[in-house]
Amino acid sequence: QVRLVESGGDSVLPGGSLTLSCAVSSTYTGVATCMGWFRQGAGEEREGVATLNTGHRRTTKLADSVKGRFNISTDNTKATLYLQMDSLRPEDTAMYYCAYALAAPNAECALRPEAYRFWGQGTQVTVAS
Repeated sequence: QVRLVESGGDSVLPGGSLTLSCAVSSTYTGVATCMGWFRQGAGEEREGVATLNTGHRRTTKLADSVKGRFNISTDNTKATLYLQMDSLRPEDTAMYYCAYALAAPNAECALRPEAYRFWGQGTQVTVAS
């Protein structure tokens, strides 16, 4: 089983920065996984923001809307997933979710929410002046 707990959401001014964290506990060992950040604004569908394959190449994929502003990473133990968010915009306002799925080693991980089996409860990010 997998348990994901997000933290770090807050209210910030446009242009500000935040780092989200996802604490990952999993009974799967010795396998590659896809982990990612997704977001859902009020009245909108959930969308992929950034994904990472935990294989040795740490392959990442970012949505076009966040390239150059957001970065996804893990710590060496892969027990925490991070999303560093810079140059935040009002349109980044959303509930941000951490997600997890088993994967082929070093494959590019999908930004499609339906590809992920395990989800956290979310953390709210609000960008407003």
